Amino acid sequence: MRVLITNGSLGHVAGTQAYVRDLAAWLLDRGHSPVVYGPNLGDTAAQLTRLTIPVTDDLTTIGAAPDVIHGNSAVETMTALLQFPSAPAIFVCHSWRGALAKPPRFPRLLRYVAVDDTCADRLLYEEGIPADQVSVLLNGVDTARFQPRTTPLPPRPRRALVFGNAAHAATHLAVIREACAEAAIELDVIGESAGTAINAPESVLGNYDLVFAKAKCAMEAMASGAAVILCDIAGLGGMVRANDVARLRRLNFGVRSLSVPLSADAVRREIGLYDAADAARVSEIIRETASTDALHAQLLALYESAIAQGFTRDWEAESRAAAAFLRQQHHKGDEARLNLVVQATHRLLDAPVIGPALTRGARWLVRRGRKRVR
Repeated sequence: MRVLITNGSLGHVAGTQAYVRDLAAWLLDRGHSPVVYGPNLGDTAAQLTRLTIPVTDDLTTIGAAPDVIHGNSAVETMTALLQFPSAPAIFVCHSWRGALAKPPRFPRLLRYVAVDDTCADRLLYEEGIPADQVSVLLNGVDTARFQPRTTPLPPRPRRALVFGNAAHAATHLAVIREACAEAAIELDVIGESAGTAINAPESVLGNYDLVFAKAKCAMEAMASGAAVILCDIAGLGGMVRANDVARLRRLNFGVRSLSVPLSADAVRREIGLYDAADAARVSEIIRETASTDALHAQLLALYESAIAQGFTRDWEAESRAAAAFLRQQHHKGDEARLNLVVQATHRLLDAPVIGPALTRGARWLVRRGRKRVR
């Protein structure tokens, strides 16, 4: 099967980029022909190329039409649908908010997938997608890539990691750093905004006892054997306990679970709940129930269903849908330039002398801006 997978960026490796890379590799290993399309060819594109998976930012380079289109971002999905008029498509919604995750409406878009119950609510109750077109296929983790740590967790955490691309001196990093310092826990940061992103987090996650993360990053840390506190710029979700894994997975360990306001006191309370034995059980549950193999098999079945359903080409309906989509579009900023600005800001705010004062000012501006938006 020829599968064209689209994404809003193939630059630094974040959640959807890892999703695309792992899916394409799985399809290739099983004899299918994945091709990945998207702008900003960077780290993700390089990883795909090393796997011998074709990557392009120009659809005219694809000489054989795909059997099905798997869309992960609105603009690129619509571009692919218009380029290949014989292909049906599915669209995966990865986020509760944001233009990239907004599902396009198009006659040949036959199935919509939510990665958790939160995204399903967006599709059903904010975007008006009919229930019979929506499936929830929970996110997974590559358990072959993310191996469990080789030594048991210590009785108390000694090394911690903030793992996520939003980690930044002006977001949630400062309060975590304060709480860890008081608990005498060494803290590192891996993420794009902090300028410390790495291409192979699986090579280092096993070195940490405690990880602050959300969504796919949290699942990767759990699969690697670390205790995980759900945390991001949106708020605090708390220590993941074995008896709560099933509920939290249906939320993708994401934004709906981050309901506690961020503060150093709140982070300290969660650190105090560290339990090495329970964290080991969490890791076992994730490894037993959340492998990406099951997710990818479900996606393949969905491709086959979309192809088998077929469609009658309606040029007039497609033209109207394309026109409506174009009316909704807004100018998108340049991701690479934005990342450079964010990283420079992080270094400035993290400076020991002027950083604290600037951080307080930045937070005040963020709070003021949020109040105006509301």
